[in-house]
Amino acid sequence: MDDQAIVSLFHARSEDAIAAASDKYGGRCRAIARNILADDADAEECVSDALLAAWNAIPPQSPRHLGAYLGRITRNLALNRLKAAGAQRRGGGETPLALEELGDCAARSDGDAADRLALAGAIEQFLRSLPPEKRRLFLRRYWYLYSVKDIARAMGVGESRVKSQLARLRQALRAHLEKEGFSV
Repeated sequence: MDDQAIVSLFHARSEDAIAAASDKYGGRCRAIARNILADDADAEECVSDALLAAWNAIPPQSPRHLGAYLGRITRNLALNRLKAAGAQRRGGGETPLALEELGDCAARSDGDAADRLALAGAIEQFLRSLPPEKRRLFLRRYWYLYSVKDIARAMGVGESRVKSQLARLRQALRAHLEKEGFSV
């Protein structure tokens, strides 16, 4: 079933919408939550909460890319759960480490919603400028929060190569954001 058909089920308030969304995107959402929380039970709970949040938000919202929409909700819920639990060492420390790496090169956005939207646009522009392999590497580390070891295994390369590519990507992001007028 395609995304628009599932969104139509949400708009019709059909309970089949949750089942269809779970069938199509549940595995991806569980992987996102599991990478952040390192606990299957917590990950499953986040996916359930994300589906409930989607049920409550659609309508009036009508996402074009349901997978990305559910992924974002799941990621935010998992990060909030991690933060609330004060679990800085859970997951082998990968989540705080990855966010710290990115925080060292990303612009600070303590401003209003327009400033945050402009920052998000600049980061999106940077990601679109990358070759597909580098974009996937960046997203695996900083969006999906995979460990360097897991990324290296998936790419069939050594961990040192992944670390050096990530360092170059962070430098490129910093340069791009400075060029766009953001303070880093």
